[in-house]
Amino acid sequence: MNNENPIIRIRDLRKIYHVGDVDVHALRGVDLDVMRGEFLSIIGPSGSGKSTLFHILGGLTPPTSGSISINGRDLLKMSDRERTELRKTTVGFVFQKYNLLPTLSAADNIAIARYIAGTRLNGDAQFNQELEMLGIRGRMNHKPRALSGGEQQRVAIARAIANKPAILLADEPTGNLDTENSNAVLNLLRELNERMGQTILMITHNPEAAAYGHRTVRMRDGRIVD
Repeated sequence: MNNENPIIRIRDLRKIYHVGDVDVHALRGVDLDVMRGEFLSIIGPSGSGKSTLFHILGGLTPPTSGSISINGRDLLKMSDRERTELRKTTVGFVFQKYNLLPTLSAADNIAIARYIAGTRLNGDAQFNQELEMLGIRGRMNHKPRALSGGEQQRVAIARAIANKPAILLADEPTGNLDTENSNAVLNLLRELNERMGQTILMITHNPEAAAYGHRTVRMRDGRIVD
């Protein structure tokens, strides 16, 4: 893990949603540094602000105030186009729901992500190695309905890292999996981090899952409390 400069630097980050006449304070002054190559677990109850933090990091929603730097770039100064580019090339997402297109094979689900980002689809030796590590290289011609839940999540991970993002955001990646598949996916995330140097931020409700990371931060009521 590189301890020189944070790949993510957040200061006094706040997010207020206006729901009718009520202001909902989703984030209340979050400060956080994430180092390049770190595997950080974020744990907390529903409504603690975890997902809002991820949506801001991924450029999906703007903060109300504060500062946030991702890979040396000021997120708040980015245009809509630049935030779209961020999602294509710098930040990869893995969600609790696999979000695979049911009519496409695993290979085509991954290829779409590469096509959208403008990266080449074939001849990538490192990506083939990652498919081997994920244990799905032999399943690339199968459609999602022919894959187990664990295999679908592995395809979703492969899709998320297909464009070699600097940061992987995993939002409850084991939420729909049984214990055996959960452990397999968590081990794969750890292996991605250790072998490929992938920076990973993972949201989880499960302290046992959180323990797979290098470090755990806890959120409550829109703040980091530990």
